[in-house]
Amino acid sequence: MTTPSFAELDALTTEELRERAFALARKHHDIKFFWTVSKHLPDSDDVGELDGAPNSIGPIIDEYVALWREFRGRGGYQEHGYGESEPLLRAAFIDYLQKHE
Repeated sequence: MTTPSFAELDALTTEELRERAFALARKHHDIKFFWTVSKHLPDSDDVGELDGAPNSIGPIIDEYVALWREFRGRGGYQEHGYGESEPLLRAAFIDYLQKHE
């Protein structure tokens, strides 16, 4: 498997990038990636309250995925886009995919 080029990844929608990056990070239990992404999300204060103990990585990842789904839910970012955070999120997703795929 070859690493996708920047141009290939940049041609994808932000949602496609998010799906690929989240699937890869979930597979690797990469809580640091989820934490970094959460800092760029509006209304992400609730994420800071999650417990970061090593034995709770699975549940934390599930919480992040649930939080993202909530952000994308009806009336949320699904309808209104990613807002001002989209360029930062795209960059984070592309960087992660290039380094870890």
